[in-house]
Amino acid sequence: MVATDKLFAGSIPEIYDRFLVPLIFESYALDLAHRIAKTDPRDVLEMAAATGVLRRAMASQLPAQAGIAATDLNQPMLDYAAARQPSDDRIVWKQADALALPFADQSFDVAACQFGVMFFPDKVQAYKEARRVLRPGGRYIFNVWDKISENDFADTVTQALAAVFPDDPPRFLARTPHGYHDVERICTDLKAAGFETISVDAVDGISKAPSPGHPAIAYCQGTPLRNEIEARDASRLQEATKLAAEALALRFGRGTVEGRIRGFVIAATR
Repeated sequence: MVATDKLFAGSIPEIYDRFLVPLIFESYALDLAHRIAKTDPRDVLEMAAATGVLRRAMASQLPAQAGIAATDLNQPMLDYAAARQPSDDRIVWKQADALALPFADQSFDVAACQFGVMFFPDKVQAYKEARRVLRPGGRYIFNVWDKISENDFADTVTQALAAVFPDDPPRFLARTPHGYHDVERICTDLKAAGFETISVDAVDGISKAPSPGHPAIAYCQGTPLRNEIEARDASRLQEATKLAAEALALRFGRGTVEGRIRGFVIAATR
């Protein structure tokens, strides 16, 4: 992973929330929130909370007495999420590094992470921290994307940008969001962190957008892929987005578009 893979700043949080959240995150957030609610937790820690799609889903499904500590490494993402969230005394916002959580041992019943563990530079250390803050019997519930070839829009955008920058293709999507999909490796990392009881569920879905331009903007301008494009030639961001949209149109049509998405939900018990 390169340093810019973790940088969500500038206009990225707003574009991420407006375009990418409804495209790929909302349905998975509802699924994850349902799984968390079934554990009937008193205290929930959310890591890599981003703009708050999982937190909003949890707030609507968890019991009224359940507290949520929403954390993220990127303060701009937390600021955007907090501004969007109606006043709710159950929620505490805190900038935090998942590798060194600022919470006492055995503070939570559930630790949750919505498509964030792929960004952790030391997965085992992050899992150790999640286990440390869980109470005995507590659960760490998170999801990851399957390989990029199983996620149509991300794959198409990546291929399109390789044609725009053939000498140095931007590989953020394949490298990071879709780069930690080997469930055997994930289970091995969790066991190295001390977890023993682990389950994995594959969850398939359909990504829908009103036009091919929406996923092009979502990925090219609402993720750290934008940082890679601008590092190569900042003046070509709009051109790259347009060419990605054209590639999506050629594959999926010029009206409403649909593509496959696939992820895994992992649950590990302390």
